[in-house]
Amino acid sequence: MTDLTETPKAPVAQQDRRGLGDAIRTWWDGLSRPAQWAVGVPIIALLALMPLFPPPLLDTPGVSFGGVMAQFAMYALIAIGLNVVVGQAGLLDLGYVGFYAVGAYTVGLLTSPNSPWNQTDGGWLQPGWAWVACLPIAVALTALAGLILGAPTLRLRGDYLAIVTLGFGEIVRLMADNLGDLTNGSLGLSKIAYPTVGESQEHPGGFFSPGNLGDTSSWNPFQRASNGTWWFWLGMVFVIVVLLIIGNLERSRVGRSWVAIREDEDAAEIMGVPTFKFKLWAFVIGASVGGLSGAMYAGQVTYVNPKQFDIILSMLFLCAVVLGGSGNKLGVIVGAFLIAYLPMRLQSVKLVSTESTGYLLLGLDVALLIVLWLLWRWKKDALGAWVRRAVIGVSIVAVILGLLLLGSVLLFRPGGAQNLGDLKYLYFGIALVVMMILRPQGLFPVRQKLLAYGRQVYQAVSRTPVRKPTAEPNGAGR
Repeated sequence: MTDLTETPKAPVAQQDRRGLGDAIRTWWDGLSRPAQWAVGVPIIALLALMPLFPPPLLDTPGVSFGGVMAQFAMYALIAIGLNVVVGQAGLLDLGYVGFYAVGAYTVGLLTSPNSPWNQTDGGWLQPGWAWVACLPIAVALTALAGLILGAPTLRLRGDYLAIVTLGFGEIVRLMADNLGDLTNGSLGLSKIAYPTVGESQEHPGGFFSPGNLGDTSSWNPFQRASNGTWWFWLGMVFVIVVLLIIGNLERSRVGRSWVAIREDEDAAEIMGVPTFKFKLWAFVIGASVGGLSGAMYAGQVTYVNPKQFDIILSMLFLCAVVLGGSGNKLGVIVGAFLIAYLPMRLQSVKLVSTESTGYLLLGLDVALLIVLWLLWRWKKDALGAWVRRAVIGVSIVAVILGLLLLGSVLLFRPGGAQNLGDLKYLYFGIALVVMMILRPQGLFPVRQKLLAYGRQVYQAVSRTPVRKPTAEPNGAGR
């Protein structure tokens, strides 16, 4: 029988399993808003200077690092917009590239000489500020496209919604390809307007001109910066503005409704949340951010054609959200960096340089697989959880690498094997498989917390002294 007079034992303290990310997040949440800006501004300044003085390990040989960072800024905008749809509201959108294309073609149709709607040749747009004027138009038309697509389709869920959005992305691309009289078909639209800022004798087209290669011998940051660096700086401004807007939405009733819909739409609707309304809000906001990025892309490359907006690009955008951490704004930015940077960094790296090197690497790969198999076979129970996950991940990568090496040495030709940058779809696919096995929540998973008044509650609780529980007699001993 249970002795009611016995004083219960104090529970054993559980091991603190918080990782480095949780510690940083806790420290960041404990800062006041001015202190957060005091920490964040220097970090933003260092990021802005990175294209001017690229670190040796991060530099991209053969490719302008400033151009790579500009592409990263555009992909970051796309990832943030898609995260609103997929990560916040839980809507699977596989045709997000369609909104990207709408934003790019809006600028192209209004400013390209190949377009019958060109307004820069005697129309209502002056070439000097044409791109700036087209930017809000592109955002508005893309938001309207999201509204037109979302109004009849957001009553669908799951796979059905994914198929409809996938079809939307393909419809936009096919329309751009087939409406030759309007979009110039597969030939595309060229000489699209861009911001004409800083025009001078040294920079006839301005800082954003494709002809601005930058002066690497100058210490003046404005002279040293190439056009890619200027586009990266502009993209950083847009990313910060969009993060502030979406962050405020997350902490409002809109954000709480998105989370409720993502977790359980039926329960949210029963509790009185107008689910269709807030899903449409997410779709329109995400579409407008995608249109903003598309307008930036059209201005930077000054040329668009339908092949630049194929459906596989939409899969890469979704890959950035999944890898970074669906629902985490900063996490998806890291995912966008991986998507934009890694293929360019590996563009000049070949798998093998000679056939003999290929055989040597293949032998080392086989030896590594044997060691991993023996480790798993005899020491599986002694390994920790993370060590087991690491063994599984390395084994998967080693198997794929072995197959690539085998193909390279069997089909080796003078000039070497294929460079690793062309295999981006392969290793991003491998990364997704490994992530789904080991860390399905992404590299930086979102943490559930109070969305309204979260900072005030945290600060109030952290200032309250913790009282140790006193052991009191119970039962017959009270």
